[in-house]
Amino acid sequence: MIRVGLIGCGFIAKKHLKTLTRFDEVTLVAVSDLSHKNMREAVDLYQIEGKRQLSVSFFKNYQDLLKNKEIDVVIVSVISGLHAEIAKHALKYGKHVIVEKPLALSLADIEDIEQLSKTFSKKVFVCHQLRYRPLLQKVKELIQKGYLGDLYFGMASLRLNRTSAYFNETAWKGTWDKDGGMLVNQGIHLIDLLIWLMGDVQSVYGEIATKIKNKETEDVAAGILSFENDAKGLIEANTITKPKNLGYFLSIFAKEGSICIGGKGLNKIEHAYFENAPELKEELFQVSNADEHYLMYQDFLKALKSNTPYLMTPQEGKRALEAIFGLYQATKHQQPIQLPLTDFTTKSMRD
Repeated sequence: MIRVGLIGCGFIAKKHLKTLTRFDEVTLVAVSDLSHKNMREAVDLYQIEGKRQLSVSFFKNYQDLLKNKEIDVVIVSVISGLHAEIAKHALKYGKHVIVEKPLALSLADIEDIEQLSKTFSKKVFVCHQLRYRPLLQKVKELIQKGYLGDLYFGMASLRLNRTSAYFNETAWKGTWDKDGGMLVNQGIHLIDLLIWLMGDVQSVYGEIATKIKNKETEDVAAGILSFENDAKGLIEANTITKPKNLGYFLSIFAKEGSICIGGKGLNKIEHAYFENAPELKEELFQVSNADEHYLMYQDFLKALKSNTPYLMTPQEGKRALEAIFGLYQATKHQQPIQLPLTDFTTKSMRD
């Protein structure tokens, strides 16, 4: 039995708990949150969804949860600015770690996590569940098998609405040191997919702007990526779309075809063309969009039980972050930034 401790019992935690109940070999043994109410609601949800009446320990201080020797895996679902700190402590206590995106808000923290993972022989899994969505897995497969030919251009577009009231809800939202920026939070899944499909990034150029003034971070961003395979990429993102979210859009243009995915949940094929294999268009339309969270956990649990490779390592979690950090740095220095970066923290954007 794999015994799990959950740190952070807010909205995102509910997705994790519902998924955990679908695995017989996993059990929740402890939760931690500053709010007793949040802990109670999380445990009640887990027990109702899983039809399980188990004893679950409550810890207001997450350090006390980490001292529990029964726990094998810790899920970190707190605010972005605490992800790295808690992940590092968990590794030192000998726990495997599942951490919500973003992995960290600085390159130094990412490097520390990678090193601690090796030192203590514990796995760290970064939650980029959209990579596991069957539709996107299929697109990745078609690219790898060469059905699109050489990749020319990829585009990630984010059009969301986040009002002043949203940032007034809590003190950490919209801050560089605790939230990390629009691209780091709202945009990172889309940027991760763009890079996963297109390849390694060689350089980044871009600019950001802040229009809603009751926060520090950006709500408009435009970036140009140059990939190592000579392809180009475009990031255009905003959280000032009126009157509500329009959604997410991901497009790939290549020598022998093109694919465009859109919709409020990035779940709709809007265009597909394969010059040398037209039958693949219908095949793509038939692929399911469901269950990426379950498939993500399935991959991690398989890696724990059989020590096999898994998709979302810290190194993979770093790829999108480094591109975003490069875009932020390009804004500061008003010039293209070469990757890999040597150092960066979102705190530096306060300047």
